[in-house]
Amino acid sequence: MGLPMSDPTAWATAMNNLGMAPMGMTGQPLLPDFDPALGMMTGIPPINPMMPGLGIVPPPIPPDMPAVKEIIHCKSCTLFPPNPHLPPPATRERPPGCKTVFVGGLPENGTEQIIMEVFEQCGEVIAIRKSKKNFCHIRFAEEFMVDKALYLSGYRIRLGSSTDKKDTGRLHVDFAQARDDLYEWECKQRMLAREERHRRRLEEERFRPPSPPPVVHYSDHECSIVAEKLKDDTKFSEAVQTLLTWIERGEVNRRTANNFYSMIQSANSHIRRLVNEKATHEKEMEEAKEKFKLALSGILVQFEQIVAVYHSASKQKAWDHFTKAQRKNISVWCKQAEEIRNIHNDELMGIRREEEMEMSDEEIENPAEMKETEESALVSQVEALKEENDSLRWQLDAYRNEVELLKQEQGKASRDEDTTKEQQLKLLQQALQGMQQHLLKVQDEYKKREAELEKVREDKLKIETLLENLKEQQSLADEEDKERDATDGQGNICTTEVEVLMTRLQHTFKQELSGVGASLEKRWKFCGFDELKMT
Repeated sequence: MGLPMSDPTAWATAMNNLGMAPMGMTGQPLLPDFDPALGMMTGIPPINPMMPGLGIVPPPIPPDMPAVKEIIHCKSCTLFPPNPHLPPPATRERPPGCKTVFVGGLPENGTEQIIMEVFEQCGEVIAIRKSKKNFCHIRFAEEFMVDKALYLSGYRIRLGSSTDKKDTGRLHVDFAQARDDLYEWECKQRMLAREERHRRRLEEERFRPPSPPPVVHYSDHECSIVAEKLKDDTKFSEAVQTLLTWIERGEVNRRTANNFYSMIQSANSHIRRLVNEKATHEKEMEEAKEKFKLALSGILVQFEQIVAVYHSASKQKAWDHFTKAQRKNISVWCKQAEEIRNIHNDELMGIRREEEMEMSDEEIENPAEMKETEESALVSQVEALKEENDSLRWQLDAYRNEVELLKQEQGKASRDEDTTKEQQLKLLQQALQGMQQHLLKVQDEYKKREAELEKVREDKLKIETLLENLKEQQSLADEEDKERDATDGQGNICTTEVEVLMTRLQHTFKQELSGVGASLEKRWKFCGFDELKMT
């Protein structure tokens, strides 16, 4: 489509004013020696290769410097620039992914060929939708071509050399919102989001910690290894996890029940160790608190000494010898030291209050509640002793089972192994004796606790009987007071009796009613002398 131009430099000049390399009708540059870094007008910034024609948005034009537009000659029409003193044409907000423009003010006799001739200089035109009302929509292949088309907004178009109104018009180019552009832009955004999610997934997989090793399957050999690990404090957590996995998998059956019971028993033996560790940590925490309290008290003593130094320096004997600046500094230092001392003193007093508040006032005032708390503590101790007794019985049963197993295996084993098994039996017997002695001690303590509980219950019953006696005495006193009030009330004259008596004496007293409804009032009037007045 190499169409000749009457003024081939006009289009190049117009494109250069925008900072774009001028393109011909065939898409080739009109000026092969065009240097993008050099503008043909002063004040136009040099082109950036990442911007128009190569990027997304054109270079911004300073608002105080209007762009100079020139006449553009095409084959069948001519474009005249608008008045440079007029404000730039208004445009709507650019839709996302806009590739379509609205062109208004077309001549009535304008055709699609003329529109294509004018706007294909801005880039590849995909489609033109022309209306009968002198406007059309043009869709370009790329987004940056829309910016080139907006440059033609405000130009007056004339078809040929005719001066008829139907052959002239003023172009108005603006952004248009098209569904195809929005769809392509959304597809592009979704593709970018997929790429971003894929990149993040790769990063997460790269930084993800490795999965833990799988738990081995149950076997007699692995069972013996786990049993040894359960006895070791450093490997206890790993062995317990393996034991838990085996139990959840359903590896327990009649053949393996004894092995699992021995492993569970060894796991139970670690409870006492954990309790002792907790007690040691609590002891260390108490020691640390004591050390902190001592250190804080020493710091407070030093603060008191420093504040005493400031106060002694503030006395008149020494104060008169300091300058104003020195006095100011000393007073500021004294205030700061006093504030810090007060803060530390409040902290120490708070620690002491917390220690003193362990014994509450309610426990001191209410001995009945104290006894109830003591009773609950004794009950909890008795329950703990019961649990310990049960656990010791279970351990005894386990040791007996192990002894029976050893006796059964003793007949099958050789004589060389008899000596080692006898030693094991002796050790187990010694352990059984120790456990029995411990059981006896626990039973004695249990009996003592029960005796104490019975004493506490007897005291409670005595207190309850005393309370019931007091309540009965209180009720008797109340009844006597009510009887006295009743006897006192009999001596008084009732108002109803007075009214009955006054109604009988009609010649002496008269009843008068005043008011209506709820405000009705009764009044009695003495009328004994009224008859004398009438006579």
